[in-house]
Amino acid sequence: MNKLLLHPAAKPIVFLACLAPFAWLVYGAFTDGLGANPAEYLIRSAGDWTLRFLCIVLAVTPLRVMFKLNGLARYRRMLGLFAYFYVVIHLLSYGWFDMGFDVPEIAKDIAKRPFILVGFAAFVLLTPLAATSFNRAIKALGAKRWQRLHKLVYLIAGLGLLHFFWLRAGKNNFNEVFVYAGIVAVLLAWRVGHFVRQKKGVASRPAAVSRAQPSK
Repeated sequence: MNKLLLHPAAKPIVFLACLAPFAWLVYGAFTDGLGANPAEYLIRSAGDWTLRFLCIVLAVTPLRVMFKLNGLARYRRMLGLFAYFYVVIHLLSYGWFDMGFDVPEIAKDIAKRPFILVGFAAFVLLTPLAATSFNRAIKALGAKRWQRLHKLVYLIAGLGLLHFFWLRAGKNNFNEVFVYAGIVAVLLAWRVGHFVRQKKGVASRPAAVSRAQPSK
């Protein structure tokens, strides 16, 4: 599997796969295939794909560690940028189709409706992560500060889930919300457990080294 992940053709294939939902939406828009309310379909679909890509990004490290798939690491940046790509489409679709790009009205709507405010906050927090997903930014920030910044992805996923929850609350339909929440909860629990195991491993090394040293 690592050989496949590291193959030169693998990354372009993954890129095209990530772009496929957008291509399908564009195709549907030009062929009247987005249902009775195309604007709503486009807004909701872009939001759904944002959540899906956030879950995929969060799953990269657990899958890499558990199955020793080190080749997955080279896709994390691209997957994160696609999460940002779809949230931008989500926001632009809302601003265009729902609000006609009326900036004062958009600002009022964001302030007035909590679920939009939460979603917009997630977008704002995701923006610096996308902006620093390049080698020059990593070098400028330093590895530790860059890693701390990118841990915001868990907060962003939580805000995205809350945005989705409030959106579905009007229709009292929480099935998909629970699925996404369960996925994020499992991935977060793994991350916490992995962090604790690493700390224990680091703490036990000095004792193991001192026992291995011969007494004078």
